[in-house]
Amino acid sequence: MKSTLTKISAIKRNPNNPRILKDDKFAKLTQSIKDFPQMLEIRPIVVNDDMVVLGGNMRLKACKEAGLKEVPVIKAKDLSEEQQREFIIKDNVGFGDWDWDLLANEWDTEALEDWGLELWGIDEDADYSVLDEDLDAELDSMTDGVKKAIQIEFEAEHYEEAQELVKFWREREGYIGMMLIDKLKQAKETM
Repeated sequence: MKSTLTKISAIKRNPNNPRILKDDKFAKLTQSIKDFPQMLEIRPIVVNDDMVVLGGNMRLKACKEAGLKEVPVIKAKDLSEEQQREFIIKDNVGFGDWDWDLLANEWDTEALEDWGLELWGIDEDADYSVLDEDLDAELDSMTDGVKKAIQIEFEAEHYEEAQELVKFWREREGYIGMMLIDKLKQAKETM
């Protein structure tokens, strides 16, 4: 397959590509493109028929960062949707970091493993018997002193008064949550 020089603006980033490069690795990729742009001719960006990136999502981003206006592109024609997804994984197995949330939510685990990606899994040697123990007392002790917050809405004309009351009770180490619960219970009982 022969690559063609294509305007970057015509190429669409693939939002479902789970491979990412973080800060310093991305900066190094961008610098390598600036220093050695011929590298892109050797390893062009691969797109589908709709000009969506199948291979080279991070290179495309780095090319934009480097200020390039055109890049070599190979169009992978006539690939099924499944073949395109397989290509994305196989093309990226040895590079960058994975977006594990995207993989877990948008990709088929069996297919990923078949394509050579080592995934999370059940450790056959792990001792899971601790999960059978009654941990309620231990969990209760872990939550001692833990506070959670909720957001309460106020009309604009009541906001400053509410803010002053919260400040007043916090300064006196009052438990505002319980005060609020008591008042809400009382109001509920009068309904």
